[in-house]
Amino acid sequence: MSLPILVLGSTSRYRAELLRRVYGDFEQRAPGTDETPLPHETPSDRALRLAIAKARAAAEGLDDALVIGSDQVAELAGTVLDKPGTRERAHAQLTASSGREVHFHTALCLHDTRTGQDRVHVDHTVVMFRSLSTEEIDRYIEKEQPLDCAGSFKCEGLGIALFERIDNEDPSALIGLPLIALTRMLREAGIALP
Repeated sequence: MSLPILVLGSTSRYRAELLRRVYGDFEQRAPGTDETPLPHETPSDRALRLAIAKARAAAEGLDDALVIGSDQVAELAGTVLDKPGTRERAHAQLTASSGREVHFHTALCLHDTRTGQDRVHVDHTVVMFRSLSTEEIDRYIEKEQPLDCAGSFKCEGLGIALFERIDNEDPSALIGLPLIALTRMLREAGIALP
């Protein structure tokens, strides 16, 4: 019996790099999911809804696959911090985060096209930012260009210098794909890891 193909329902290079740490042979598909938030949706619920939607969308037309969907929502005092897209928005997000806690809800869905089953998980990470000066924020944005990252930083790079601490169960979740939960799900689905 052959193993199902593994598909990452994301075009994110960060998620692909993480997945390569534990499983090298996979396809990437753009899920094309509408990410518009729903009224009164919590950040955790939004992340989970989108992770499931991405996995299912990327699974279209596949009948022997395990499809990974993941989504991350950053939250500062009840306000969602989306990908900034511009230097000005990144600067504003980092200024607002200075000296405060930012919560990251990273959801994961493993959709099995053989059975239609969804395995899901939501990781919750709290990042405590140290107090940042305007000059530090300017230097950081210039050096790392974190314009495509929720919260305006890359913790796997220089962004780690912005923090006092990180509290979570899975350090890979903050980058965008909770590998501890994912490897458990893959084992449950019949993939031998390690």
